[in-house]
Amino acid sequence: MSDCIFCKIANGEIQAQIIYQDEDLVAFKDLNPQAPSHILIIPVKHIENLAGAQEQDALLLGKIQLAAAKIAKELGLKDFRLVANNGKGAGQSVFHLHYHLMGGRRFLWPAG
Repeated sequence: MSDCIFCKIANGEIQAQIIYQDEDLVAFKDLNPQAPSHILIIPVKHIENLAGAQEQDALLLGKIQLAAAKIAKELGLKDFRLVANNGKGAGQSVFHLHYHLMGGRRFLWPAG
């Protein structure tokens, strides 16, 4: 997608603090971190959100999970959170599938 900021990061048009990259994925530091370690992991392929993933994306989705575990280990994170927001009501603000890998602090679910 020509106007997608994450597509532009994935193809090198926009600079980011990339910490992991392969032919399918890019992981980079979040510009507005919500934890001491806050990494965004995106597929190079543009998928709007998790609900937009197709059966043929299963291997890619699994690869994201494995990359998250590898990155967490490299960052020395024993405990971490991996989150994918799906849709505006869930807090998704960039409509390119991305996972937030966060660690380095204790996480609690808000009481509701």
